[in-house]
Amino acid sequence: MEGLVVAVALLWVLVIVLAVVVFALARQVGVLFERVAPMGALMTDAGPKVGEAAPRLDLLTLTGGHVHLGSPSARSTLVFFLSPTCPVCKKLLPVLKSARAAEAPWLDIVLASDGDRPAHDVFVREKGLESFPYVLSTELGMAFRVSRLPFAILVDGGGVVRAKGLINNREQLESLFNAKELAVPSIQDYLDRPAVS
Repeated sequence: MEGLVVAVALLWVLVIVLAVVVFALARQVGVLFERVAPMGALMTDAGPKVGEAAPRLDLLTLTGGHVHLGSPSARSTLVFFLSPTCPVCKKLLPVLKSARAAEAPWLDIVLASDGDRPAHDVFVREKGLESFPYVLSTELGMAFRVSRLPFAILVDGGGVVRAKGLINNREQLESLFNAKELAVPSIQDYLDRPAVS
């Protein structure tokens, strides 16, 4: 009988120790979550700044259509710079298709690149991108000073750059939409603001 009492007492001690350990770990996870804020799209200082007018460009798509960038419009435009040889760009294509469907009431998505047209025609066909306006324009990339891919720029209906940055995942793409909704240059700027009591 004494062995049973000792075993139960040891089990209770073990349960209490485990509860303290779980509490301590939960607290550390909370502290870590506060220190490691969500990372939005990585903004660069090159090209038009957030809040400035986008360059006015009339661009011809691969299918012969036109994209008028920087001109007043009823809808916002996301210009997504990509390349057929960029593996991250290819990984993000389903995300772009999903975003286009989810944000259809207010957003148009334009794919942009430069280079050899036949390679892009094959890329569009292989990846099922025929429904996207796709422009080949060195001038567009130079106007926004795009130096790395994948890169995206969100221009509102007034022709003003509302958000921009390097995009490596869905969260970074959505951070551009969040920055526009919150009227901030980037999610990092929003998180760096002092808390209002």
